[in-house]
Amino acid sequence: MPKYLIQASYTPEGLQGLARDSASGRRADVQSAVKELGGSVEAFYYAFGADDVIIILDLPDIVTAAAVALTTSASGAVRVRTTPLLTVEEVDKALEVKMRYRAPGQ
Repeated sequence: MPKYLIQASYTPEGLQGLARDSASGRRADVQSAVKELGGSVEAFYYAFGADDVIIILDLPDIVTAAAVALTTSASGAVRVRTTPLLTVEEVDKALEVKMRYRAPGQ
């Protein structure tokens, strides 16, 4: 199942909601929502700096990942960046694909 890295930062309203729900409560809510979509949470961490939350999700496909990002962002409580993660084997397969490409200016 494809993996996605979610990097999120709370808005001020989102931080107030986190304080009401608790960190473990938010994790449980995310796990439940992702499970309903046929996925799972591999890792869930809180952080400080540019990102407040780092999550690795297993999701059925890119459309499901887009739905997670769009729905979460639309709440207005959190800003989300989603990065598809590739396995070493997937990158090896990509390296085997040959294409003709001309770099700009060449």
